Amino acid sequence: MQVYARGIVNIPEVAPLVAAYAEELIDVRRDIHTHPELGFQEMRTTGLVFDRLAKAGLDPQRLPGGTGLWCDIGGPGRTVALRADLDALPMKDACGRPWASVNEGATHACGHDVHTTAALGAALALADLHERRPLPGRVRMVFQPAEEKMPGGALKVLGDGIFDEVTRAYALHCDPHTDVGFVGSRVGPITAAADHISVQLTGQGGHTSRPHLTQDVVFALAEVVRGVPAALSRRLDPRAGASMVWGRISAGVAMNAIPSSGEVAGTFRCLDSAVWTVAGSIITDTIQQVVQPYGVKAEVSYQRGVPPTVNDAEAVAIAEAAVKAELGEDALVLTPQSLGGEDFAWILEKVPGAMVRLGTRVPGGPTYDLHRPDFDVDERAIGVGATFLAGAAVRDLFSV
Repeated sequence: MQVYARGIVNIPEVAPLVAAYAEELIDVRRDIHTHPELGFQEMRTTGLVFDRLAKAGLDPQRLPGGTGLWCDIGGPGRTVALRADLDALPMKDACGRPWASVNEGATHACGHDVHTTAALGAALALADLHERRPLPGRVRMVFQPAEEKMPGGALKVLGDGIFDEVTRAYALHCDPHTDVGFVGSRVGPITAAADHISVQLTGQGGHTSRPHLTQDVVFALAEVVRGVPAALSRRLDPRAGASMVWGRISAGVAMNAIPSSGEVAGTFRCLDSAVWTVAGSIITDTIQQVVQPYGVKAEVSYQRGVPPTVNDAEAVAIAEAAVKAELGEDALVLTPQSLGGEDFAWILEKVPGAMVRLGTRVPGGPTYDLHRPDFDVDERAIGVGATFLAGAAVRDLFSV
């Protein structure tokens, strides 16, 4: 008997079912890593998952457009979703493994190959379980395209109606700062909203010996870089975890000439949904006020990306119960909040759910941070992730 927050029920164990696929899942992950595909181009990856689910006797359905798919496991009752992302990043692979990318300019440096394979393993285990003991409801496996793009693939699957019948949703994300075998969770915001900003300044250029006869774009850019984040610290609620960081600045070609145009671009991130909804207009207004004394013209492009990923308390309780029961009491850790963006946030805007962090670091080994060309994982994390996903779905459906 397993104790769960909403009652005491007889919940079947999934870890042994996942373990039966351990070697196959590692082979699948290496295949996907060798053949990465960028957002909305994941035809081969979609086909690989589709064919394996069909081989297991399931009825997978491709999403309109051909990339991404979904598949139901179970029978009548409420529907719980498990979501994975298929796409790779547009960068060179430097992992140095025999299964390194053969597709130039694309690599799974964020671990989506692990996410996809873990979800596939969960699906195979759940299908086996359903044959032995019918599930009291449905698990909807969702393999979405284009998590790394803006707007991301989560908006597409929502628009396609895939989550219309879903009552709760679960997902995971690789965490290279946590050792394999551990799963991190927390209630509330776990990742941040992430927006893109670019500012184009134009004005009359001239000689650096006579700046008073110009509209000094370079000086105004410097004021934007320095002044806007400083001003936001007094215009936005400090409890929101807001962060504006500039990543690119460009202007001019000669040291003694003030140019007539320049650009600065960066990101805005925050952990509070209410602040996120108003941040764009406040930032745009602040930029205009900062550059006004210098007579330059500012064109601001503000692109909203994703909201904060906010974990539901009840979903977290189910997720944590699955970790403890399937992986051991010590496998659960409290994960810190991240200012990274994640488009699973859009799904959690529609249905309650939770995302956890999956430890991928070799114990005692180096930390390969996300979005690094040399990103690598301890492949035992695949089985851990599959066990968590299947365990969370089972505990959700069998709860009373």
